[in-house]
Amino acid sequence: MTTPKSALKEENRKVIAEVLETYPEKAKQKRAKHLNVYDEGKTDCGVKSNIKSIPGVMTTRGCAYAGSKGVVWGPVKDMIHLSHGPVGCGYYSWSGRRNYYVGTTGVDTFVTMQFTSDFQERDVVFGGDKKLAKLLVEASELFPLAKGITIQSECPVGLIGDDIEAVAKRVSKEIGKPVVPVRCEGFRGVSQSLGHHIANDTVRDWVLPIADKKAKEGSLNFEPGPYDVALIGDYNIGGDAWSSRILLEEMGLRVVTQFSGDGTWNEMLLAPRVKLNLIHCYRSMNYICRHMEEAYGIPWLEFNFFGPTQIAKSLRAIAQRFDETIQAKAEQVIAKYKPQSEAIIAKYRPRLEGKRVMLMVGGLRPRHVIPAFRELGMEVIATGYEFGHGDDYKRTTQYIDDGTLIYDDVSGYEFEEFAKRLKPDLIASGIKEKYVFQKMALPFRQMHSWDYSGPYHGYDGFAVFARDMDLALNSPTWDLVKAPWKS
Repeated sequence: MTTPKSALKEENRKVIAEVLETYPEKAKQKRAKHLNVYDEGKTDCGVKSNIKSIPGVMTTRGCAYAGSKGVVWGPVKDMIHLSHGPVGCGYYSWSGRRNYYVGTTGVDTFVTMQFTSDFQERDVVFGGDKKLAKLLVEASELFPLAKGITIQSECPVGLIGDDIEAVAKRVSKEIGKPVVPVRCEGFRGVSQSLGHHIANDTVRDWVLPIADKKAKEGSLNFEPGPYDVALIGDYNIGGDAWSSRILLEEMGLRVVTQFSGDGTWNEMLLAPRVKLNLIHCYRSMNYICRHMEEAYGIPWLEFNFFGPTQIAKSLRAIAQRFDETIQAKAEQVIAKYKPQSEAIIAKYRPRLEGKRVMLMVGGLRPRHVIPAFRELGMEVIATGYEFGHGDDYKRTTQYIDDGTLIYDDVSGYEFEEFAKRLKPDLIASGIKEKYVFQKMALPFRQMHSWDYSGPYHGYDGFAVFARDMDLALNSPTWDLVKAPWKS
């Protein structure tokens, strides 16, 4: 007997086969491994991941430099992050992520400034070490309140073999500040994901030893408490970390470290002193959390603050790691915001009920935001990651419905063709896809940096999320233009 779900799965499998038909045989075989229809009860999504993209396809992935400078290190606000190489990489990554912070730019904070060594042909031929050393000293003199400098290597630096580690050690002694060399040349790995890993490793190798030394000397100036936590992997896009921090503090926890959105060098040094690491973006920061668990015995917990149901679930899971005082306060926080959440759902759900969404983002969003859509009566019919790993797809099974279309490292061609066949009401993806789908008369929300909006985390963020989905879908603009299948 054919059920609606089995018919949906069969239809989605046909869609995959049709889209693959365009490729040459070898490419078709390779891409087929990255596309699937989810079968309920399976422990993963059944797709291959973290494999290099096929040459010639239009991938949405970034590079290792983007993963390190643009994601992990860049938001640390009181350090200078030097793009070491030709000017283009630094220019492209200049203030593009909307990592909000508190401070005076150019005095004690530097997130939205662009520092580059501006590599030229002569630097490639003769090496850039002397130039690097000179500009590191110059940057320290020009910005004396900077707590340190990171060297974010671009492709040519790795290709010519410059010894940035030796330069970092030498200059660090000269200026009396930490200089952290990050070997995140863009050609490394298959996506920005390796850049996350490399950046995490530099924290392990260049930051935590300083923290350990200071702790041994007693110079950290830190008095530990029973409720100390670190907020890891929240980059404060549109103020996300602030809305998350509000809830954690309301339930009685002390947020000692924000790494790295609105974070500081000193907060990084304090990270090994906390009682629990709370990780928001698992993909980009699980490495350092695992290291701190092994080296310092600090447990970690992935949480989800998208949508009231998941927020409440996460608050309770966090509270379970502490005593009854925190558990009681967590329930108080959930009760406090319940009327607000119910009012938001009552307002927007009638306007959004039954709308179908296709997701394709990086990090955690292809799974974490699904419950927020559901709260508003919306259905996620397809989802996938730019640079996900196998464990990401295993975690995704907790969020998706039977028959959901899954795509890994989806190409521009595939994404467009899937949209034409599945006919969603909304595409939620990245900036590279935004204008393609808007020109197809499809409502779109940019889910990497919230389309110049936010925050989306926490109870306050859910109100913004609901409003933005309503604005995207119910704009009068869509009365003037129609998607191809509606024309």
